[in-house]
Amino acid sequence: MATQAMFPAAPMGAGMYESFFLRAVSPQEPVGVWIRHTVHKPPGEQARGSVWCTVFDGRLGSPYMHKCSGGELRAREGGWLAVGDSLIEHGRAQGECGEARWSLSFASDHPELRHLDPAWLYRTPVPRTKLTSPAPHASFDGVLELAGREPIELHGWPGMVGHNWGSQHAERWIWLHGVAFGEDPRAWLDVAVGRVKLAGRTTPWRASGAIFFNGRRHRLGGVAARGTRVHDANQHGCSVELAGAGGLKVRADVLVPPQTAAGWRYADPDGASHDVINCSIAALELTVTPRRRAPAVHMRSPHGGAYELGVRERDHGVPIAPFPDG
Repeated sequence: MATQAMFPAAPMGAGMYESFFLRAVSPQEPVGVWIRHTVHKPPGEQARGSVWCTVFDGRLGSPYMHKCSGGELRAREGGWLAVGDSLIEHGRAQGECGEARWSLSFASDHPELRHLDPAWLYRTPVPRTKLTSPAPHASFDGVLELAGREPIELHGWPGMVGHNWGSQHAERWIWLHGVAFGEDPRAWLDVAVGRVKLAGRTTPWRASGAIFFNGRRHRLGGVAARGTRVHDANQHGCSVELAGAGGLKVRADVLVPPQTAAGWRYADPDGASHDVINCSIAALELTVTPRRRAPAVHMRSPHGGAYELGVRERDHGVPIAPFPDG
């Protein structure tokens, strides 16, 4: 499936949202960037675009957060997205948001990850959120300038590029991404775990994604998969148990350093909303059991994890950025 913006094909009467985003993290320091280009379209209205920029620095505490809305929304030739003077497309992202300006390039030798399995789920109304990672593991170069600080220069920073769209966010979700593991520098984890509402009931947790280690990609979760467990998911982190083919099991333990989480509010096209907690410099430990009765493999990334938690409640204790969604 070629990566392309989906919003131009949305009927006027339909509601939808869409996001192209990237994350990159320093291999040496707890410094990371998370940049999103988004589309918000309520039913019967024109689609509107926004640019979001979050800069994490564990040495300074609270992240820099800003959002700019109202720029001209365009689907770029080749299918990606531009909002005003900011754009993201195959191989590069450049733009500005508040006091931040960036010019980045990225490259990946890993093919796209299509999280949903089987593939026909991309053609059905449910799940209402579709997601892919055009580059589940990428290398970033360039510079991000932030007023009052030294320029952040990226030289081979590991990260990823993601794309999601749909008519409604999940009722509750966790997104985990991990790079910069000391035991296997090429390894990565990219998995979404969610609960959705169907016929008025909230489903159990379901996972979809993949892990790459020891030179091979292994799919995790899927419609028929069993064994997904979520423990203590909150603003401080979580533990997630995941299952794959052939008896593969993965346990991911995520820890958010104090005061480093960003808080955003995401709007659904119908006017509902979620609070979203994101930390892109989280500590991540993986315990991977390749198959039944095989010895476990342990991998640790001190600050290369990304942890996103989407919730309905407002009492999580993370300050929400003062920028309305929608």
